[in-house]
Amino acid sequence: MVALTIESKSNLIAPTIVVATIDGVNDSVKPRGCTNFKLRQLGRVVTRHYDAYMAASGLKATQYSLLSLVVQLGPIRPSDLARRMGIDASTLTRNLQPLVAQGWLRQGQGHDARSRLIEVTAEGRVKQAEAQRVWKQAQLALNARLGERSVARLHAMIDDCFERLSDEAAEGAEKEI
Repeated sequence: MVALTIESKSNLIAPTIVVATIDGVNDSVKPRGCTNFKLRQLGRVVTRHYDAYMAASGLKATQYSLLSLVVQLGPIRPSDLARRMGIDASTLTRNLQPLVAQGWLRQGQGHDARSRLIEVTAEGRVKQAEAQRVWKQAQLALNARLGERSVARLHAMIDDCFERLSDEAAEGAEKEI
């Protein structure tokens, strides 16, 4: 709260205008439309952008992300990989199939007879390194188009949303128990 001391009537107009202007500012911005729809639209546009670049590598953006995560995490259980990617097991299985068929990933035995591990092959490491150069071009092009500050703010907002919504999902799961 800012306190103004007015010493004479001649000084009264300017502070009154400032206060009226501040009081007239609407701090609450109302969302327009469906957030889910807008996010899905944006996701499709961004995916098309990355896919256009990634086509030169023979991978889709989703395949590159999956391959890169397996390279980064090393041999990993499918359930852990699905959790890290935020997808369900059936979607992961479907997305793994072309990468396994190309020989870039391998699904092998886990620690016991019931478990499996996903690991990258030597060919997969080569493919990921090749695709990373193309991905970098896509990333730089998006940064240039949107502006690096906007992209940084977008990343911060996405991270904040993930944190808030993850808390909400955890709270919802606790209520169901």
